[in-house]
Amino acid sequence: MVGYMTAKEKAAQWNVSERMVQMWCKEKMIDGVSQFGSVWAIPEDACKPTRTINQKPGRKPKAGAADVKQGGGNCNA
Repeated sequence: MVGYMTAKEKAAQWNVSERMVQMWCKEKMIDGVSQFGSVWAIPEDACKPTRTINQKPGRKPKAGAADVKQGGGNCNA
């Protein structure tokens, strides 16, 4: 699809695991993602989400931890 990348392609671009990108997609932490069957379509210009250190995706933040930034994220990385 023109203008979109797969989770595997974004993982290579962002230097993270494919599973991490899939979790970010599932948690709606990447703006503009769509799922077609088992494949995630991520906009080419999507920003890498940021999260607090030691916080795993899908879990509630610990008391006193900074909030997870939803979407937008780190476009400079």
